[in-house]
Amino acid sequence: MVLALFAGCAAKKTTDYSAFKQSRPRSIVVLPPVNESPDVKATYSVLSQISFPLAEAGYYVMPVALVDETFRQNGLTTPNDIAQVPAAKLHEIFGADAALYISVSQYGTKYIVIGSQTVVTVSAKLVDLKSGAALWTGTASAASDEGNNNSGGGLVGILITAAVKQIINTATDASHPVAGLASNRLLSAGHNAGLLYGPRSPKYGTD
Repeated sequence: MVLALFAGCAAKKTTDYSAFKQSRPRSIVVLPPVNESPDVKATYSVLSQISFPLAEAGYYVMPVALVDETFRQNGLTTPNDIAQVPAAKLHEIFGADAALYISVSQYGTKYIVIGSQTVVTVSAKLVDLKSGAALWTGTASAASDEGNNNSGGGLVGILITAAVKQIINTATDASHPVAGLASNRLLSAGHNAGLLYGPRSPKYGTD
């Protein structure tokens, strides 16, 4: 019981929001995610689904397509190079209060003995573009088989189902909707260690 108590205390994450509350950004420019997974589709799959949870949290998000094209017109075509642009320069170009730096560590479908699972893991850091200070960091994951139970058909049936499922998921990019779920978990406001509500939210200032 004592071990369980300590484990529970360790699992509860305490987030320091002092810099975030002092900065209180209103607008955010999202940088193209750095892809650390083997799937080349990860960057733009995640990028295309980032604006929604940020807008729902109460922030103005610079149009991601326009931001991406601006970087390309200035010779920056890879997320790694874009991530090296100084905060002051980003503020000068886009006029946003903060920038969101994202990395994708997992994106894709894996065959695991008696199952086929699509997993997406994303991390993010929100940085004040005037001071360069980190305001918030977070990580979230989502999987395709959440809440599913495999039953019936025996071992052979499960193996065949898993193999077929992997082929279908890979061919149709089943990671895309899973990436949307992971992005929403990462950037939704109002939960432990999550973003603070932005000025466009009716809950602004209550957290």
